[in-house]
Amino acid sequence: MRPAAVLFDCDGVLADSEAVANGSIAEDLTERGWPMTMETAKDTFMGTSLPDIVAVVRDRLGIALPDDWPRQIVARIVGKYRAGQLEPIPGAQGAVEAVAAAGITMAIASNSGRDELRTKAGLLPFFKHFEGRLLCFEDVERPKPYPDLYIAAARLCGADPGDCVVIEDSVTGARAGVAAGCRVLGFAHETPAMDLLEAGVADVFTSHAALPGLLGIAR
Repeated sequence: MRPAAVLFDCDGVLADSEAVANGSIAEDLTERGWPMTMETAKDTFMGTSLPDIVAVVRDRLGIALPDDWPRQIVARIVGKYRAGQLEPIPGAQGAVEAVAAAGITMAIASNSGRDELRTKAGLLPFFKHFEGRLLCFEDVERPKPYPDLYIAAARLCGADPGDCVVIEDSVTGARAGVAAGCRVLGFAHETPAMDLLEAGVADVFTSHAALPGLLGIAR
């Protein structure tokens, strides 16, 4: 069925930013005495908001991080984006443009912070199709896996969550979309399809070329 709105996650779905963000976290934590690779950081933190990352790091390291640690990490990540280390996920622009051409309202609901999300929006031109409907964890009381972000995104689109489709690539995000009452499609780009199915997604796909068909808007 054609959805009333399509609610996209950002990192790993639209922006190829997971390696940059998790690489930055790994660099910082290695400097602080917790040796970590980008791959380990991705496995540990994928889909997680900064406040939740702080809690995990504190528990694992057994030390209190500086109060401005989130700001330090965001500055490191944003600096890399602005230096040219940000690309779109292959096929993401075409998928977004297809949804826009079908006249379906879209929003982004991301567990990243406001500065990160705005930087991505400024660097990836196809974000113009979201018309400012960009939500981050700072805009709601609770981040993913709670449903708050997707409930807020649906409201921003003037739609009931049950009439919306969520596009997610992480188990954390998929659980958030399911909890919000949305139909969730799992983009099995890095997360195994079985993990997404176990999180409750209605279907999985591995290429954005498949998305128009799954949304009922293929020409």
